[in-house]
Amino acid sequence: MKTKIIGLLVLASLILAFAFIASAPAAPHNASALPAAATTATPAEQHPEIHDALAALRNAKGHLEQAAHDFGGHRAQALKATDEAIHQLEICLKYDK
Repeated sequence: MKTKIIGLLVLASLILAFAFIASAPAAPHNASALPAAATTATPAEQHPEIHDALAALRNAKGHLEQAAHDFGGHRAQALKATDEAIHQLEICLKYDK
């Protein structure tokens, strides 16, 4: 039962992370399309949803690493999937620059 719950939590985290990526609106490519107030103000953090997803995945990874049980071998698979999700999100942020 606990294995299923942990697996579902990891899967839900991954789905949410990728849902945030897919639903985030693209930034305008033309700087003149931004209002004047937006160009003079301090720039907002780029893609806060991706940063939130990264923080959630890193938190989940920490909990999995500290777990006292291996959940029938699924903990190792969940850690691998979490590492891959973190890696993919970090690549996404690099391509935005």
